[in-house]
Amino acid sequence: MAKTKTIISEKIPSQSVSYMNDFFQGVGVSATIPPNCDSKDFYSDLIRGHFLEVNRVERGKVSCLLSVKAGITNFYGGLHGGAVAAVAEMVAIACARTVVGKEKEIFLGELSNSYLSAAPHNAEVMVEGSVVRSGRNLTVIAIEFRLKDNEKLVYTSRATFYNAPIASL
Repeated sequence: MAKTKTIISEKIPSQSVSYMNDFFQGVGVSATIPPNCDSKDFYSDLIRGHFLEVNRVERGKVSCLLSVKAGITNFYGGLHGGAVAAVAEMVAIACARTVVGKEKEIFLGELSNSYLSAAPHNAEVMVEGSVVRSGRNLTVIAIEFRLKDNEKLVYTSRATFYNAPIASL
């Protein structure tokens, strides 16, 4: 990717610019992505293969256990927001598939996440997905993330899927 010139407003004090630059450098924003990590679905495969374990699947419900390890934590040591969204999407798709037949194509129209608290490094998080509504054209899934040790609610998500109609030729 080509580097672009950063435009900084003259109204922002140089101390603030320096602070923000140090922050972005510290969190690795400008770091180069290693070649083995720059592949299709790398992040999804990483989460599925190393951090997420399916506990139970039944019609309209999916339960998983998420282990918060270094690979999916943020600068502050809590579960990264992107990992929360990725897990929410995976669990929502799995949950939707328990009520929407495989012959129907579904696509994610909206995913909203609420970050209520942080799940710390080495925590185990129970992730529960359940169908709120499923009809001919729409399926809505609610996902709750709770710390396993005290059942504290740390994140909530809501996913809306659109069910593509089956073509009749």
